[in-house]
Amino acid sequence: MSEDPQAAAVVETRGRVALPERTRSPWWELGRRILAALAILVGTVLLVYFDRDGYKDGGDATAADPNGTITLIDAIYYTTVTLSTTGYGDIAPLSDTARLVNAFVITPARIAFLVLLIGTTLEVLAQRGRELFRIARWRRHMGHHVVVVGYGTKGRSAVDTLVNNGLERESVVVVDPSPEAMADAHADQLAVVTGDATRREVLRRAGVATADQVIVTTDRDDTNVLATLTVRQLNPDAFIVAAVREQENAPLMRQSGADSVIISADAVGRLLGLSTLSPTLGTVMEDLLTYGDGLEVAERDLLVTEVGRQPQSLPDQVIAVVRDEKVYRYFDPVVALLARGDRLIVVRPAEEKPWAPRPGTHNEDFADDQG
Repeated sequence: MSEDPQAAAVVETRGRVALPERTRSPWWELGRRILAALAILVGTVLLVYFDRDGYKDGGDATAADPNGTITLIDAIYYTTVTLSTTGYGDIAPLSDTARLVNAFVITPARIAFLVLLIGTTLEVLAQRGRELFRIARWRRHMGHHVVVVGYGTKGRSAVDTLVNNGLERESVVVVDPSPEAMADAHADQLAVVTGDATRREVLRRAGVATADQVIVTTDRDDTNVLATLTVRQLNPDAFIVAAVREQENAPLMRQSGADSVIISADAVGRLLGLSTLSPTLGTVMEDLLTYGDGLEVAERDLLVTEVGRQPQSLPDQVIAVVRDEKVYRYFDPVVALLARGDRLIVVRPAEEKPWAPRPGTHNEDFADDQG
């Protein structure tokens, strides 16, 4: 029974770390090498032929012509056996000029020609060593990063949001078994660990144990639950955001260790329903979910000048207050007056406008717990 080559390739790369790298077309590389080899060959033939009087052909030597006659075919023959280091010795340089040309021109050309012949093997070995070095360096600097399990539509959108909000792409690691996902992640300049995120070894390679946040967003709820449980066992302190397709699986996801659970099917369904009942409300909700334009939802620190004020009186439109790790609606009596250590969830312009300055971005003093 024959083995599926694609399946074998997937098994071979399972759990392997792959960093994005710019590559040229293999046809371009092959054509470049062929042209370089031909250039060396033709150039050496011309050198030998133009200086043919300085060479001796033992096979054609006669009493009248003891050095023999070097023809163009002889020059080609001498060049090929010399560049390939075969060297039968029937044709040899005789004059000082020919010997100097062989020493300082043809010998370097021979070395270059041999390098081109074995260039593919050397390049593979060098690329492998370079890849191992890059991965080792990446592991030394990896820590406090974000691991994204699943690089489908939801995973790509999550990474785009993180990057647009200032996270470096070098701080994101994607875990996905799909070759297509690896290609997409590499195109986005992201590191990839190819493999099943429900396996401990794969998650260890992704550095889950030292990650600050983990986003779990595969296409299957059972896979998300098992991946979340494994992540939580490897890193009890990571903040895990997980997606589920069905509402009934949300409690199980939380029991598995997810700090935040997003129900994708319900969220899309509500947005569709709102857009049907009120197209304008649907437009506003879509605006809030679209980065970089119109409105955005953001979390920021409380400023010193805002301590003791009501949430409704601030320049930003406050919709919630985070106090002692609990979230309160802006109208809750518990947060009627803002206190040091509070954090605000606000709706504000995606880009700061002259008539709507953005508090907390102009070197103001923050009202932290130590203030």
